[in-house]
Amino acid sequence: MRHLMSPLDFTTEELEKLFCLANDIENNKAKYAHACDGKIMATCFYEPSTRTRLSFESAMIRLGGQVIGFSDAGSSSAAKGESVSDTIRVISGYADICAMRHPKEGAPMVAMEKSLIPVINAGDGGHQHPTQTLTDLLTIRSLKGTLSGFTIGLCGDLKFGRTVHSLINALVRYDNINFIFISPDELKIPDYIIEMLKNKNIPYEEVNSLDEVMPQLDLLYMTRVQKERFFNEEDYVRLKNYYILDTEKMQLAKPDMLVLHPLPRVNEISVEVDNDPRAAYFKQAEYGVYVRMALILTLLELA
Repeated sequence: MRHLMSPLDFTTEELEKLFCLANDIENNKAKYAHACDGKIMATCFYEPSTRTRLSFESAMIRLGGQVIGFSDAGSSSAAKGESVSDTIRVISGYADICAMRHPKEGAPMVAMEKSLIPVINAGDGGHQHPTQTLTDLLTIRSLKGTLSGFTIGLCGDLKFGRTVHSLINALVRYDNINFIFISPDELKIPDYIIEMLKNKNIPYEEVNSLDEVMPQLDLLYMTRVQKERFFNEEDYVRLKNYYILDTEKMQLAKPDMLVLHPLPRVNEISVEVDNDPRAAYFKQAEYGVYVRMALILTLLELA
């Protein structure tokens, strides 16, 4: 029985197989419409989510399966003090697979150790968000045709952004990736990631200005400044509008550069950018369903 706690749980060869399956699902939806008949997924979300939870539920329903679960810790027995390990033991008798999001880092790992069914980490605090990373990789691979040989700019909240941390750790396994980190000093990429890049001799650059690096980028990964990760309102208000991508900045970019964003967007990408053919973030959200469908089939050993 396999679980998914980190994007690194799959080798690059296994990821390639997963992405091929996701692309086949995208192009042959009817072929997979009953692949999970009789199967049940439990979505255990201890903190708010729209895209991740609904894309998991959509994925399972599109495969012919059913979904049970909760979207808020307050509507679960966690409100009564039940532990994650007890919850997953109970759910193991109700469902065939579980997707869990939790504000505490490592909580899905605790669940995995006690679970009798596959557990998918759907985000744990500021730590990991592996299915978002799989979504990001599938989007890049599908739209760029490769996961090698490009310069990617990661912009915004690089300190608390778990999607950024997961994506970097996944991309370092591919060839000729150049990272440019664009953030205010207060939201810089964590030191442990910089150390990892240095140890692997992977080129990176840290800058404050988005405008100056736009012409270099093949991909721009925008993130929001996350209010829920701040300890005080004052710091959040001061930094929330630090970077706003608009049509003026897009004019500086390559004609084939892609803009990605894990969503939700607040105001860091102006709505006027949505009409630019290089804006790939809504297509990225769609790819999230296909990659989660492929992951469910893989972990349930149905593909």
